[in-house]
Amino acid sequence: MKAGTALLLAFALTAGLSARRATGPAVAAASADVQAIVHVLNRIGYGPRPGDVEKIRRMGLEKYIDQQLHPERIPDSGMNARLDDLPTVKMSSREIAQKYEQPQLELRRQRQLQAGQAPQAPPTQGSQDPQARNPDPQAPNPDMEMMRRLQAGAGGGQAQIVLVELQEQKMLRAIYSERQLQEVLTDFWFNHFNVDARKGRDRFLLTEYERETIRPNVLGTFRDLLGATAKSPAMLFYLDNVQSVDPNAATRMSQGLRPGLIFGGGRGRLMMPFPTPPPQQAQNAPRGLNENYGRELMELHTLGVDGGYTQKDVTEVARAFTGWTIDNPRLGGGFQFAPRLHDEREKVVLGHHIKVGGINDGEQVLDMLASEPATARFISTKIARRFVSDTPPPALVDRMAARFKDTKGDIREVMRTLLTSREFLSPEAYHAKVKTPLEFIVSAVRATGVEVADARPLVNGMQQLGMPLYQCQPPTGYKDTADAWTNTGALVGRMNFATNLATNRQ
Repeated sequence: MKAGTALLLAFALTAGLSARRATGPAVAAASADVQAIVHVLNRIGYGPRPGDVEKIRRMGLEKYIDQQLHPERIPDSGMNARLDDLPTVKMSSREIAQKYEQPQLELRRQRQLQAGQAPQAPPTQGSQDPQARNPDPQAPNPDMEMMRRLQAGAGGGQAQIVLVELQEQKMLRAIYSERQLQEVLTDFWFNHFNVDARKGRDRFLLTEYERETIRPNVLGTFRDLLGATAKSPAMLFYLDNVQSVDPNAATRMSQGLRPGLIFGGGRGRLMMPFPTPPPQQAQNAPRGLNENYGRELMELHTLGVDGGYTQKDVTEVARAFTGWTIDNPRLGGGFQFAPRLHDEREKVVLGHHIKVGGINDGEQVLDMLASEPATARFISTKIARRFVSDTPPPALVDRMAARFKDTKGDIREVMRTLLTSREFLSPEAYHAKVKTPLEFIVSAVRATGVEVADARPLVNGMQQLGMPLYQCQPPTGYKDTADAWTNTGALVGRMNFATNLATNRQ
């Protein structure tokens, strides 16, 4: 490793781990200040690459920040070539279900049949017992061939490829994308609206969730982002809203409503080719109101734990979102509102009466929560904590919250308020944050300027440092404060990663 590269690497590994320096008043003309430029590169991106500091000095820091606030103006065509070898990251959930999830379910069903057990779920639409379709045991059987290929795959099946490729694309985008702020915010908002890949079928839904729900909205309005997550199959499944129905509707189901109507919604499509649900399916059918999404919507997504809501509000919000479900979930279907599952009675949320009925009950709740002053403050505090310090300056949070309210939740304008503030550009903020494992690994790689042909060792490094990508179990997401990442084991892990990277052993 060349000496210059080694110095850059050393800087990347220590940036964000040093003690805070008190070096004087806020920077008035930060464009000529190398430390200010490096600080910005570390906060609104994943650290400097060789040549970045000089490039921004020539451009000017103000222009660079404005450019990053408009990623659509930044050419980034090189990313497409880097992602060409990861075909699943461009697939829809429906395509992923067809190619990866359905074969896995069929394999599981065949194993249960071979073991003399009743399968946990009937075949999906259009599928049959392979032996029934192909009674001649000597004839080629495409389904059994498919299952043999799955059994030969890593980890017992190729379905894991979907998650692995999603993890790889995240690392590659963070390292190489010119749209650094967009990448940081995609990580930030995914973490805010966290979904765990390890919960059932969510790993097959996360690719589309990040690509279509999170990424396009990271610099739009908060209401649009909130609404997109509320209707995402990944979120509906993760927080169990797909199971939440009007208790009266649940009673009707127990009296003979077929399972296709449970998930197929108002059009009554039959998801399964069975006249009545088998016992295993009936056990998994929606049974009544589920409050998980209603609670996390207020506590984690909008108002915050001290946002002034009550348990009664949680219940009322959950009622408003009954019928928000997934169309043909095992076939990778999208959001669907099912009127037959919705509680049409009046709701009262935070003192507001909701009488509109239908899907508009949930929409009105989202409108209300997105415009609440508590939401403006909670979101502004969380953004400032991520970009400035673990204890963000109250005056900055006040200005960000005011801008949030004035612009009806325009995230770009809230970010502009932060990124051009004296608090963000002050030397006191330069070393006020500890890098997460993601920031640490990516900034080290960017600093060296090495070419990453295979991102899987970096993905494994994330696992070893305690931050496996897309696998944070609680809906709170990963913590972004120092206490989560500065224990002895974590620091030893960082030293080992740095040593391996410097000696090309990754």
